[in-house]
Amino acid sequence: MALAERVKQLRAERGWSQGELAERIGGDPAQISRYEHGRIAPSADAIIRLAEAFDVSCDYLLVEDAPRRAFRSAEDVLGDRLATISELGERDRELVLSFIDALVTKTRLKTLAGGVT
Repeated sequence: MALAERVKQLRAERGWSQGELAERIGGDPAQISRYEHGRIAPSADAIIRLAEAFDVSCDYLLVEDAPRRAFRSAEDVLGDRLATISELGERDRELVLSFIDALVTKTRLKTLAGGVT
């Protein structure tokens, strides 16, 4: 599905008018109409605002066969949080990594044991 069709479909799913979508992304209804009719392509900034408004990933808007997923998936949030670990001191980073390793090991053992707690 092309970007124009995808924008129109997502807007219709939410029951939004072109004006309502324009308001949500800081644009105007004529701009949304041009997107939906394929007359113009949104800028990179507009793609991000559309993805945020629809809560879908940018690749879902841009890539025809991309799977539908949320704008900020759980993996993205986890990655962002893990990136902040660099702000910790060395000892605290080691503790965080040990804790993560312990949780992963626990989960793997539970899986091997057939979910026995």
